[in-house]
Amino acid sequence: MWRDPGAPADSFYQVRPECTDVPKTRFRIKAGKTLSARKWHAAFTSEGYLDIGKTLSRIYRGGIHPSIRGEVWEFLLGCYDPKSTFEEREHIRQRRRAQYAVLKEECRMMFPMIGSGRFITAPVITEDGDPIRDPITLQEAQAAKELSSGGQQNGASAGYEMVKEHDKRIIQWKLSLHQIGLDVVRTDRTLVFYEKQENLARLWDILSVYAWFDKDVNYCQGMSDLCSPMIILLDDEADAFWCFQRLMRRLRGNFRCTERSVGVEVQLSNLASVTQVIDPKLHRHLETLGGGDYLFAIRMLMVLFRREFSFADSLYLWEMMWALEYDPDLFLMYEDPDLAAEKSEGSKGRPKSTRQCGKFERENMKNGGKGVEAPLPISVFLVASVLKDKSTKLLTEAKGLDDVVKILNDITGNLDAKKACTGAMKLHKKYLKKAANANR
Repeated sequence: MWRDPGAPADSFYQVRPECTDVPKTRFRIKAGKTLSARKWHAAFTSEGYLDIGKTLSRIYRGGIHPSIRGEVWEFLLGCYDPKSTFEEREHIRQRRRAQYAVLKEECRMMFPMIGSGRFITAPVITEDGDPIRDPITLQEAQAAKELSSGGQQNGASAGYEMVKEHDKRIIQWKLSLHQIGLDVVRTDRTLVFYEKQENLARLWDILSVYAWFDKDVNYCQGMSDLCSPMIILLDDEADAFWCFQRLMRRLRGNFRCTERSVGVEVQLSNLASVTQVIDPKLHRHLETLGGGDYLFAIRMLMVLFRREFSFADSLYLWEMMWALEYDPDLFLMYEDPDLAAEKSEGSKGRPKSTRQCGKFERENMKNGGKGVEAPLPISVFLVASVLKDKSTKLLTEAKGLDDVVKILNDITGNLDAKKACTGAMKLHKKYLKKAANANR
């Protein structure tokens, strides 16, 4: 039987011609499978209500057409409620854009290079709050200051001087700015999109504003990999910021660090528990090698397989994950957690419509009352699926942790996003069943 091989998506995310060692893209735009602009727009009523249940299975089957990916992601990540109208969403969008403008201006007042189209890669402050007068940074800051002082209302930043800072929060924020810059120039550097200085600066601006916005997390390496697609998919910088902020609501626990622990350790521990249940022999072998903490998997969990797939395939993987995990109450949980909790309490015995939920979420709902602990994210099962797939190789060839790392590094460019998600779903079902039996 003839099958449509699909159209490549590479033209939407062009790779620089000199970059020949990037992973090959497997994602193809397939008629009848990939969510098209026509099918997406047909899922809305005339008022703007979205029947998201119609789109979730199609996204899982064939991903999202690149031309509408940004606006679909805003729903998958909980930026907007499917049960809202066009008018209501536009009101929220304008309110958020204004909120971002205030945040960005607040940051620019503290450091005028924010929003100037430039960014820094050298430190500007010491841990004690003393300014570092790096010649290049001073030159860039002066140029940004002159640019901003050209406006009537920007006199405050025109008076910016490099003086000792005493506010601990501002010191911590300024300490992160050059690290953000160093990461920005390394992020997706194979893409033509980032040949433009203005796009690099937009990425730096969003991450810098987010570091100020999220005072508990600030900035950590890996965030630039998560933010980069938002810049590419959404034209408006404020929209990209809030889409990234919603993604971080899911993942920020991984980046929260204390003196005693790193946030992602919780997920690594979950991964160990899952592997112990579904492949005890492999788990014992990894423990014998000294890898029982599963630190070798930290990158996959922190940046959601961005390094293991091509750019286009990593986006395809993400949207499949989010479609599978989708909860129709996501917007309310983020926007008004107290109201969401009240709704949850008041709806006991009247469960939410499973048709509007992703397949992974439906499985969790089905097993929710059977003594199984709080649901684990699908990303844990994705990593477990990769380990399961490489189990034989790991058992026979890994004599030390270096071998484990090498075997896992070899998967780069050789993974199929759809198969990885399918494998994760199978393991999830198996894990829930075994966990439920253990609790009887």
